[in-house]
Amino acid sequence: MKLSDDDFTLFGLPQQQALDRADLDARRRELQAQVHPDRFASEGAAAQRLAMQWAVRVNEAYQRLKDPLSRAACLCELRGVAVDAERNTAMPAAFLMQQMAWRERLEDAADVAEVERVDAEIAAEEQALLAALTTLLDERHDTAAAAAQVRALMFVARFRQDIERRLDTLDATR
Repeated sequence: MKLSDDDFTLFGLPQQQALDRADLDARRRELQAQVHPDRFASEGAAAQRLAMQWAVRVNEAYQRLKDPLSRAACLCELRGVAVDAERNTAMPAAFLMQQMAWRERLEDAADVAEVERVDAEIAAEEQALLAALTTLLDERHDTAAAAAQVRALMFVARFRQDIERRLDTLDATR
């Protein structure tokens, strides 16, 4: 293992979007057991600092790999296509229209039940987009299209956060 290994290599996993969560979790436990700073207590401060770096590296990699959107962004980067969501905000017109319709539905939702229906619809769309992303990365190997899909999913994730805030507001007014 090298600190500079990509997350997949560090975890000994294939560079693909579809990962078995149980395998990922088991591998994390194995790695943490190997690098836990307490194992190096008798070897001095330098060894413990290095073990701490490893523990942090393993935790950060795990956080990226367990989240499908972060994992997809990592794969795109590894395959030479930057997601570049901060600068590349171009989206197909149909997706932009869908975003506007979702926003209007959320604004028009008068109660918790209506907001939850909007959330359920968006959650279903998010799952469909994630499934398409897996196909793009693992089967079609179309990294450029996958990067665009990641950007779209980032919007969906932000919109779901807006829905959560709206639900919190409605709950607070009950």
